[in-house]
Order: sequence, then structure tokens, then C-alpha cells
Amino acid sequence: MKVISTNIGEPKTVLWKGKEIKTGIYKYPIDSPIYLGKEDVQNDHVIDRRYHGGVDKACYLYAADHYAYWKIKYPDLEWNYGMFGENITVEGFDEKNIKIGSLYRLGNAIIQISRTRQPCFKLGIRFGDQTMVKNFIDSFKSGVYVRVVESGKVSVGDTFVLENENHDGITVTELNILRFHYNEKEHGDLIKKALFDLSITEEDKKYFRKKV
Repeated sequence: MKVISTNIGEPKTVLWKGKEIKTGIYKYPIDSPIYLGKEDVQNDHVIDRRYHGGVDKACYLYAADHYAYWKIKYPDLEWNYGMFGENITVEGFDEKNIKIGSLYRLGNAIIQISRTRQPCFKLGIRFGDQTMVKNFIDSFKSGVYVRVVESGKVSVGDTFVLENENHDGITVTELNILRFHYNEKEHGDLIKKALFDLSITEEDKKYFRKKV
């Protein structure tokens, strides 16, 4: 896996149901490295910290490989990396193969795969189509949030070096299943596995306990 683009967003005011709101989802590529802090990306703008930023969502990654799929669905948009609000666009990223809890060295930083994306209406605003939120969930092309274990700079061209894989953990795709497509008969064992995994966030486990 390799970094294709590093992206930063400036606050933007948009209209939502007749009200002005601010969002940081409009991110664009920059020519310089970004610095991953323990709770956010330096010089990026996190507007609503109830849902963005923090230890378990310090940085958001999205697959460059997914862009072709979405360009077919939204051909009239002006496309650039950062369209999904990601700070890092990654080549070769596959949610089916990446395990929650795995550690990677990336540039000067060490990151841990932590949480899947739970899209909100702001993604719909970015794409000019609120059905995008459901389309995004149903696609399983979620990207992933990471914890920053060691802060550091990340540049275009940096590669992911696996430091420690959570061999017994669940994948990002499996976490998406439990969050959005859970069926007790099909996924009962999977949800129990997630509940005993120390790398799964307590917030996710709280949600899963309601399902069991």
C-alpha cells in the first residue's frame, strides 16, 4: 500500500435544510507532507469533534482504487483526491484484507487501524446527492480511521510497513457488516469475536451489545 495523495480541508459554510453549517469535508491535495497528531491532522480543520477527530479517529484513509467506481456513478462532479474527506488517499488498500488493530509504520508515524466510516449527511452534501450516504454504506468501500500511536509526518510515496498484524482480529469489511448489515443468524459468531477483541473501540462494542 502506498500514499497517493495527502489532503487538507479548509472550513466551508454550506446550506443544509435552510441553515448555514460549517464542514471540513472539502479536502484537497497539498504538495507538502502532513503531520499526524494523536487526535487529528495538523493544520486540518475538524469542525464537529463529537463525530470527527479524537484518539480513535485521528486520521481518515481512503482507497484510490475505489475512485473509478464512484466516478462512474457521479460522472459530472469535479474530481480530486480528498473527495471523501480523507486526509490520506492510499493505493492498494482493500477493506477485506485490513484487520482492525493492526499496526503500520507510515512515514515517520505509527498508526493502528481503528474504526470504519459511518457517513453522515455532509458526505451527501459533498456529492450533491443525499442517496450517496446509503450508496456508500452498501458499497462496503468505507475507508478506515486510524489511531496515531506515534506522531509523525506522512508524504506522498510513503508505503505502509506492517509492524504487527492483529491475526485474530476482524477485517474492516467485517466491521462494516456488524455496523450496518448485521444478521443474527449469519453474524452471531462474528459479533462475539468482535466483543472480545481488545482493539475494537468501546463505542463500537456498546453498539454491538445492543444487537446481541
